[in-house]
Amino acid sequence: MRSTGLCKVGGEFMTKLNLQAATDRTLAIIMGGGAGTRLFPLTKDRSKPAVPLAGKYRLVDIPISNCLNSDMRRMYVLTQFNSVSLHRHIHATYKFDQFSRRFVEIMAAQQTPSAAQWYQGTADAVRQNLTDFLSLPCEYYLILSGDQLYRMDYRDVLRQHMDSNADVTLVTLPVDRGPASEFGIMNTDEERRITEFVEKPRDAAVLDGLRIPPELLRQLGRPEDADLYQASTGIYVFNREALVRALDNAFLDFGKHVIPAAIKEMRVMAYVFQGYWEDIGTIRSFFETNLGLTQPLPPFSFFDATAPIYTNPRFLPGSKVNAADIRQAIVSEGCIITEAHIERAVIGVRSVIKTGTTIKNAVVMGADYYEETHPGAQGEPPLGIGHHCNVSDAIVDKNVRIGNNVVISADGKDKDADGPLVRWGNGSQQPLFYIRDGIVIIPKGAVIPDGMWI
Repeated sequence: MRSTGLCKVGGEFMTKLNLQAATDRTLAIIMGGGAGTRLFPLTKDRSKPAVPLAGKYRLVDIPISNCLNSDMRRMYVLTQFNSVSLHRHIHATYKFDQFSRRFVEIMAAQQTPSAAQWYQGTADAVRQNLTDFLSLPCEYYLILSGDQLYRMDYRDVLRQHMDSNADVTLVTLPVDRGPASEFGIMNTDEERRITEFVEKPRDAAVLDGLRIPPELLRQLGRPEDADLYQASTGIYVFNREALVRALDNAFLDFGKHVIPAAIKEMRVMAYVFQGYWEDIGTIRSFFETNLGLTQPLPPFSFFDATAPIYTNPRFLPGSKVNAADIRQAIVSEGCIITEAHIERAVIGVRSVIKTGTTIKNAVVMGADYYEETHPGAQGEPPLGIGHHCNVSDAIVDKNVRIGNNVVISADGKDKDADGPLVRWGNGSQQPLFYIRDGIVIIPKGAVIPDGMWI
């Protein structure tokens, strides 16, 4: 009995040792996003991964933090569109000592003699940098998106990838029949090998054939009659040789082109993730995801000390609240709130909200600086939201100046529209506000004068 116990302990130790060695040989590749048109105007001056989240974070902090918490410390972030703020954030936040091989580095799109075009898709972006990736002593390549909210230990994915002798592993998510038509849906056999992939299936008969089989549902702890489907999350693990082989073509995108071809030629396995996962690809999903975090028991918690989400340490003072009524809200550091009513709202860093203002069902992103260091032009209101304003069903981007007695509401407006053109400080003419998915968006750096109704 004693010998059996020692063997068991020794086996677990060797498993952990092998897994640690595998994480040391893993390179994470984070997609910096395309033009982000569905998140416009939040992506007007920044890339998707640089969009603020939950008051103080950026979307790119999620995959990077998951990597750090999974003990994977070598990461490249591939960038192309509006990448200045993303570069600045990463360089200010993720710094390792110079005596280790750990890094979070930017790999920006560039024109070279061998690659004259910008990135044409996710697969093309990796292919254009493949020589640099292969120059590292890595056996596994973890492909991640920079615009999703979830908490995952990638070591679990890597463990299954090795144990199943996979060439490629996709992380899948069980989804109901309704949203299944918006995803790439997988079909797997009894050992979770992917046998079929259908991009956004709309035909009812096709969907019926993709339903998760009862045996796998039982393994997942779900009712055998559940109407669930395996959706791709866009998270992949490739072996070194498999990645080279999968990109030895002109395919542009992993989800649309590379994975369907790989299923026919390689051993492609599914890792079924059952935690919270949200793709933040539209204004509506961004809005609802942020406000969902204000719930008493949110679907995703930033309070998990065992797997924290990291971001830029700004060294701001604690927020100052003067006689305000705050209900179901997130208030970030460095704010000054005076006699305001805030309900179901996310208040970003350095937000200034003055007397008599009501903010409800809104995301206020705050500011990159205070008025004292960056005063506005003569006649402009100061940074923040002035006295006796009413802001509802809205997103107020960073560095916005809102005067007194301003009303911002989506009531009675078109679902999608642009506000009147105004001349901005840089001399260009741009809309004063936007409405997307029924949400009013005040763009970054906008100036809203006293008494305006939007």
